[in-house]
Amino acid sequence: MDIEIIHRPGAALARCVVKPGDSPLRVEAGAMVGRSVNITMETQSGGMMKGMKAMLGGESFFMNKFTATGSAGEVLVGAALPGDLEVVEVSSSQGWNVAQGAFIACEDTVAIETKFGGLKAMFSGTGLAHLKATGSGRLVIGAFGAFEALDVDGSLIVDNGHVVAWTSGLDYKISKAGGGFIAAYLSGEGAVCRFSGQGRVLIQTRNATAFGQFIGKMMPPV
Repeated sequence: MDIEIIHRPGAALARCVVKPGDSPLRVEAGAMVGRSVNITMETQSGGMMKGMKAMLGGESFFMNKFTATGSAGEVLVGAALPGDLEVVEVSSSQGWNVAQGAFIACEDTVAIETKFGGLKAMFSGTGLAHLKATGSGRLVIGAFGAFEALDVDGSLIVDNGHVVAWTSGLDYKISKAGGGFIAAYLSGEGAVCRFSGQGRVLIQTRNATAFGQFIGKMMPPV
């Protein structure tokens, strides 16, 4: 399967070329923009428990699978928020953790599991649960704004609203930005993610929560 990111970074789409015999392309419900007529779609829920866990991870109860019949075809997928898309490789030696709402699509050979992070995850900006990607294949994730890749060799602090994904070799914990609760409030910074170990963190240049709050202040009262 060929995956190409186009119209980046502000309005990115992933053009996925699916050929007969390829493993299906799994796509988050609502992320498909268009597809060739010879591409068939199958909608799966994965069962009640799996669906509920996916929803807690910021994903839809349903997942769509696309396969090619007769000849190769294209599937265009995109994110709900304006920004870039990135393709990351998942392998037996390198899995990925994906923050709430960042998953777009993956090859069917990639296993997606919802992992609960407890209260620390709820306040981290990664959601009450995040997605763990294992197996082998490619994974498409979305950012609000552009991506920046940060290599970690020891420790790294990232604002909670900017985390998109991180490699499986990293541990993280949630803490205040520093200086106590009053200082955190006055600084405009709340919780941060402190990563430790060796690996890579993908961050987004814009914060969706902060953007929503900014727009909300401009809306007329109901």
